[in-house]
Amino acid sequence: MSMPQPKALVCFSGAASLWWLRLLRPGFRHCFVAVRQGPFWVVTDPLSHRTAVWIEAADDLAGFYRRHQLLVVATRLNDPPRRPVPWRPYTCVEAVKRILGVRAPWVLTPWQLYCHLQSKENIP
Repeated sequence: MSMPQPKALVCFSGAASLWWLRLLRPGFRHCFVAVRQGPFWVVTDPLSHRTAVWIEAADDLAGFYRRHQLLVVATRLNDPPRRPVPWRPYTCVEAVKRILGVRAPWVLTPWQLYCHLQSKENIP
């Protein structure tokens, strides 16, 4: 019996093109998300100057990103309550949280998001 495919992949990177990102934990300076839609993945990468969105048709997208030195966490999409999310600065973490439907106001950095996704309630 095959394992079900994850609904979302969150990728973490240690790359830091902006000087102030180097203040964040090494290995956790940026994050982006891929959401499965049928046989495809919709990848959303919130950058400092724009949000890049593209489609991937890879069978093993997680393996591809791991081979490119990214840390990948398989997770699920949540259906949060229909009420406004408190205002937050637009960061890669906030964008990924909103795509996933994560309501965790204290999760502000990629490291904190990684720890949150590793908790039992977020495992797919």
